[in-house]
Amino acid sequence: MNHFTYREDQLYCEDVPVQKIAAEIGTPFYLYSHATLTRHLKVFNEVFEGIDKLVCFSAKANTNLAILKLFAGAGCGLDIVSGGELFRGIQAGFKPDRIVYSGVGKRVDEIDYALKSGILMFNLESLDELQLINQRAAQLNKQARIAIRVNPDVDPKTHPYISTGLKKNKFGIDTASAFEGYRLADSLDHIEVIGIDCHIGSQITEAGPFEDALNSIKTLIKQLKTELGIEIQYVDMGGGLGITYADETPPSLKEYAKAFLKHLEGMDLTLILEPGRVLVGNAGILVTRVLYKKPGKAKHFIIVDAGMNDLLRPTLYNAFHAIEPIERSRAPLAVVDVVGPICESGDFLAVDRELAEVNVDDLLAVMSTGAYGFVMSSNYCSRLRVAEVMVKNNQYHVVKKRETYDDLVKGESIPSFVE
Repeated sequence: MNHFTYREDQLYCEDVPVQKIAAEIGTPFYLYSHATLTRHLKVFNEVFEGIDKLVCFSAKANTNLAILKLFAGAGCGLDIVSGGELFRGIQAGFKPDRIVYSGVGKRVDEIDYALKSGILMFNLESLDELQLINQRAAQLNKQARIAIRVNPDVDPKTHPYISTGLKKNKFGIDTASAFEGYRLADSLDHIEVIGIDCHIGSQITEAGPFEDALNSIKTLIKQLKTELGIEIQYVDMGGGLGITYADETPPSLKEYAKAFLKHLEGMDLTLILEPGRVLVGNAGILVTRVLYKKPGKAKHFIIVDAGMNDLLRPTLYNAFHAIEPIERSRAPLAVVDVVGPICESGDFLAVDRELAEVNVDDLLAVMSTGAYGFVMSSNYCSRLRVAEVMVKNNQYHVVKKRETYDDLVKGESIPSFVE
């Protein structure tokens, strides 16, 4: 459920007409619903009621400070994959001991920053990383709390670019190697083993892969206790639950929770979950304006002012996002490509899409863009990154200003030997 609804053919975000925001701040812009964000987190927590858990929002889905602050204030933890996300998380008020650090390529400066900050744990991706973190912890006179990311070779049945739990993926360590990794970790002076981690992918629309992964992890947990005497305190099952963009039918949150709860019964563990898309995906839209209509013999194009630099998912994954008019009309339907101004044939928001006919200057909403939208945007073609806006009830606030041309060259300099 989201709070983008039509009233007398005008699209509203909660109690604010989207057209009003567009008229006052210009386009394109991302628009987030406070009520939807709050509701999604509440429902997610409710389905895991009664279990020892830590819900860590996956920062990579959306790092806007206003959204991070909302989740921090609601008692969330945070899943990060960079020093920059750690900085944003601390700025937004997340307690470091509720932050887990994932990712395959942690730099020395990022590791040091996390150690000094006192994060809950590192999710390790390789034995080289384990050795490096032990060295840095020794240098800083710290104890590094760790989990090893185990790759269970489970097919999440999602797009190959966002599948992370197969043996051919770059993420994690296979089960046999992970066991030896835990043996090594237990012998290192500045490492404290507290958890085990597993994340099999993103936009997963079946509960089965989560169950398969957890069963594999349970076997390893028992083996670690029996053979090495290692007591696991946290089992981090990552995120990855999908949402409906078009005709997907992801499991309900209750079904998703059931996949974990029935397998964790009787185990003295804290479950860590890293929801991202499921919390923010349908809580945001991208608002764009029609610049031109371009009919052709083979294709009819609608050219808008948002492009692949603003929303990369359609180009990168051939992802579907519904496109709705801000002002609903009774115009006849036409099959069109909705494209942006970037000088790439891959710059599209929709291909062969049946939409009600539009006119120049009409506004369109690209739906379900709260996750992996602005965070993946760029300045390609020296385009300005767009504004971000949040609505609560009948008020809106610009939570990130639109960039200016001066922002494009900020930090750049021309050396004296260039004339």
